[in-house]
Amino acid sequence: MSAVKKTISLPAELAREAEEIARAEGKTLSAVIQDALRAARAMRLKAELENLQGFWGRKAREKGILTEKDLERYLQQ
Repeated sequence: MSAVKKTISLPAELAREAEEIARAEGKTLSAVIQDALRAARAMRLKAELENLQGFWGRKAREKGILTEKDLERYLQQ
């Protein structure tokens, strides 16, 4: 994996907190920021999945599909 250098600006308090986390966890500041971005991406993807599950769950309930047997019957139609 190749790295791309970027310059970012952080509010002073957030920068201090990130530096404290880096020291406490024995990581570089870059690693702490990478971890935070990965966590944010994972949370965003989880929220998208939950929204999709909710949408298709509602669609299934509208068609009376409440169990796997209901789904099997529906798919055989």
